[in-house]
Amino acid sequence: MLSAMMLLCAQAGMMGSGWRDAINPQVWLAVLGTRFGSVWLWQILLGVVAVAVLLIKPRTLQAMLLILAAAQLILLAGVGHAAMREGFLGGLQRLNHAVHLLSAGWWAGGLLPLLMCMRMAKKPRWRGAAITAMMRFSRYGHLAVAAVLLSGVVNSLMILGWSLPLDSDYVRFLLMKVVFVAVMVIIALYNRYFLVPRFNRAHAATKQFIQLTWLEVILSVAVILAVSIFATWEPY
Repeated sequence: MLSAMMLLCAQAGMMGSGWRDAINPQVWLAVLGTRFGSVWLWQILLGVVAVAVLLIKPRTLQAMLLILAAAQLILLAGVGHAAMREGFLGGLQRLNHAVHLLSAGWWAGGLLPLLMCMRMAKKPRWRGAAITAMMRFSRYGHLAVAAVLLSGVVNSLMILGWSLPLDSDYVRFLLMKVVFVAVMVIIALYNRYFLVPRFNRAHAATKQFIQLTWLEVILSVAVILAVSIFATWEPY
């Protein structure tokens, strides 16, 4: 919710005359009257509802929290480069971008809970539930990774076409993102197919799994930072 409000202020500053207009309620209203604003208003409202759910009954309303978070991710597909086209092709591009965002959230968002499950698996009381959760994440995580890669390629083609202007800062940061994601994929495959089968035989495998998963977390943050920068730039 806070970041959504801050982004609204940043957009107001860019539309207006800088920092002064970033905190000007009249400019906020002007921004909310744009296509970006019509989408972002829902982003803020969903954030408010999510915070309310967290404060009231976070445990009993987990399904609602998941739906709210997914809705906020889907709304991001309605702004930026994904909204550059109209008509059927534009709808297809936004749908693809929504799939990309949901899949990325599924993959990267599951890494910290995975590390928590690794810790809980050491306790007899939680061992069974933790192992079950990790097995499900491993099984369905393959789908998330595949969806991220496929939708990412489609999204890049719809924005850049088949050209790749290396003199563009947008493309350079995009390639940086691709490298980070490629390393994450390699780590995920190494963890799943090399380290996991060795858990029962070598304690070092478990330790290395945790270390590499933390590296995945760091890389996912780097990807988000890169995207937050180049997504505001022109592709060419």
